[in-house]
Parts: sequence; C-alpha cells; structure tokens
Amino acid sequence: MRQTVAATLPEVFAFFSDAGNLQRLTSPELDFSIVTPLPIKMHVGTLIEYRLKLYGMPFLWKTLISRWEPPHCFVDEQLKGPYRLWVHTHRFTETDEGTEIHDHVRYRLPVWPLGESALPLVKVQLDKIFAYRRQVIDDLFNS
Repeated sequence: MRQTVAATLPEVFAFFSDAGNLQRLTSPELDFSIVTPLPIKMHVGTLIEYRLKLYGMPFLWKTLISRWEPPHCFVDEQLKGPYRLWVHTHRFTETDEGTEIHDHVRYRLPVWPLGESALPLVKVQLDKIFAYRRQVIDDLFNS
C-alpha cells in the first residue's frame, strides 16, 4: 500500500511510531486491543502484545520491532499469532506533496499447504483491513 499525506516526515513518523495509534488504524470488527502497557518505547528489540479477533476467533499477537530507522523505516515481525510468517515494513519518504507512506507485508498462512486453501479469503480480509487503515490515515492527515 502506498499513500501520500499532507504532513511532514517527522509528523508522520511520530504518529506511526506511537504504538498506541495502532488501535486507531485498526477496524473495530477486529476487536483489537494492545496488551503491553502504554506508552511503549520503540527501538530494535521492542516486543508488543495485542489481542484481536479474526473471523470471530480470538488471538494473541506478539510482534518484535526488528528494524528501527527513524524517521524513514521500521519493521514489525510476528513472533506469535495467526500467521506462519508476518513481516510488516513501514517506509516513509518526504515528497513535494508531503510524506509518502509505504506499507509492505510479507505473510504466509499456517498449516502449509492446507492453509493456502484459505488464501483468497485472507487476501479479501487484508484488503479490507488496509482499506480501513488508508481511510483513517487520509482522515487524520488530509482533512
């Protein structure tokens, strides 16, 4: 996902580096909550635990901040959760219009190869999650 917002690179990075804002960016249908006490100091090695529901099933999700390069990039990797692999790279680039936000997610489903049968359903769900996120970001930075 790529999206440009009318805000400075430091403003955008500050927003995304505050783990507490993740709940604002997550669709209410996921019943998402941060378990780790806030505020969370972000750096390489930071561990964050969340609770959420996917298709009504509750999950504990634990991520590791594996890369931290303010104000341009950070990476969170799932250590525990519903995916076999989840690596979410967040990149931020200053442009003439403001700041470009680029999200790239690499994921694999559990129980390979059987889990792959759910791939079309998972893609639809992820598209929906990131569409919600995109709209909230647009509302926050471009209104």
